[in-house]
Formats: sequence, structure tokens, C-alpha cells
Amino acid sequence: MSNEATAMPAKAAAARPGALAEFWHYYSMNRGAVLGLIVFALLVLVAVFAPLIAPHAPNEQYRDALLTPPMWWANGTSNFILGTDAVGRDILSRLIFGARYSLFIGVVVVTFALTSGIILGLLAGYFRGWVDTVIMRVMDIILAFPSLLLALVLVAILGPGLFNAMLAIAVVLQPHFARLTRAAVMAEKNREYVVSARVAGAGNSRLMLVTILPNCLAPLIVQATMSFSNAILEAAALGFLGMGAQPPTPEWGTMLAAAREFILRAPWVVTFPGLAILITVLAINLIGDGLRDAFDPKLKRS
Repeated sequence: MSNEATAMPAKAAAARPGALAEFWHYYSMNRGAVLGLIVFALLVLVAVFAPLIAPHAPNEQYRDALLTPPMWWANGTSNFILGTDAVGRDILSRLIFGARYSLFIGVVVVTFALTSGIILGLLAGYFRGWVDTVIMRVMDIILAFPSLLLALVLVAILGPGLFNAMLAIAVVLQPHFARLTRAAVMAEKNREYVVSARVAGAGNSRLMLVTILPNCLAPLIVQATMSFSNAILEAAALGFLGMGAQPPTPEWGTMLAAAREFILRAPWVVTFPGLAILITVLAINLIGDGLRDAFDPKLKRS
């Protein structure tokens, strides 16, 4: 009897799905999120294998094929499936290599904004007092400005360029992580497990980084996903205004800026980079919705 009684909890624990399996169960219930994940995975593969997939070099110019329409239009050719731009560069190849820049921008911006936002939010939420006041007032000042306008001002001060644009966007997105971390830390720091760790002799650094922070990650992951799409959008906007990536970089916003004077004569030059931005941002936002549903215990079904 005792052996059977001991075996029952073990069987129950084995039957209980793992954390990853449970997460995927709730995530997969959102069909749009699964579709967004598939599209994003394809985008990553395209970016990684761009030199093998692209039919031409992104900056190679074909002077005898200026503004060639897509292959299914009149006068189109299969050599340039999506046509060429005003200087004879293959649009499809530039879009494929542009995926690399979009993912790079998203990763760098989110990493910087997430790291700095978590540090500031931990300090503000844990210590409170004047530390909280100073940090949060600075964050409020940043949030008081329209994000794109503030990023544009920062890039104008730092100088045009992809790196400066990413830095400016990260500064603009940072307050969202700081405020979210602060709220989560304030909700967790007085719970029993934190008090027990403090009584056991854990220092402030260990309490913040090891005890409290892991329990605050779920909303931060969702916010990071949303900020990823915002970073791509704002980088494209800065590129369109000539303050982000500079020609001949095959960045989607820069491609739009170079093609705006041909909207009526050659609409495909503008349409395809715009669609690439739309599809990418939509896929990432759908992933964010799925992550929110999977992480929110109120939305989980028993």
C-alpha cells in the first residue's frame, strides 16, 4: 500500500505537462499567433540564407533594365520577379537582404531598451524614495514627447545613420520597460518568498536579480515582442525621412524614400517594400497577442 501511495504522486507529476508543453498548448489556441510565428520563422530563414536565396546582389545595377515592372506585368521579365528600381537594382533581392536589417534593428533596439529598462525599473521599484522619483520623472519626460518626433530629434543631434537611429529608438522605447518592471517589482517585493529570502540573508542584488526579476519576466517578454515591431516601424520611418539607414543600404524604409518620386510611374517600387513592412509588423504583433494569452493566467482554461 505504501509503495502504491508513493507511486501515485510520481505518476501525477509525470502526467502533468511540462512548462513548455503547457505554454505551447495555450499559445497554439490562438490561430493568428501560430500564423504569425510561421511567417516570422520564414522571415528569419530568409534573412539567414539571403545570399543563397536572392537571385542578384542587392546593390548590383542593370543599366539596361531601369524601372522594369514585375514579371506578371506587361514588359516584365522572369530575371526580375518583382521588377527593378530607378537605377536597375533587383527589388526582390533588396527585400530579401532588407530582412536582415529589419531583424538586426529589432534585436539591437529591444536588447538595449529591455536591459536598461529592467535595470532602471528594478532600482525604482525596489528602493522607492528619491531613486524612484528621479527615475520615473525622467521616464515621464521621455513619454511626454511623441515617440517618432523624439527619435527624430535625437537622430538630428547625433547625426543620420543606422546606429544612431537604433540608439534613438531604444531610448524612446526604454520607459515602457522601466515602468512595467517597476510595477511588477512593487507587486512582488513584499510577497512571502521575497521576505523569506531576505530573512535568510540575501542581499539587495540577489533579491532583485535572482528572487524578484524571474517572476516579472512574463509581461516583459510580451512588451519586448511589441517593441520589436515598433522598432522596425520607427526605423523604417526614420529611413524614409533620410535620418536612418543611408543609401545604398537595402533597408525597407530607405527603399521607400528612394522610390517615392516613382509612385505613379512605377508603383511596384513602393508597393513591395511597404508590404514587407506591413507583413513583418503584423506577424510580430500576432506573436505578441499569442504570448499575452499564453502568459496571462486569467486567460488560461483549466
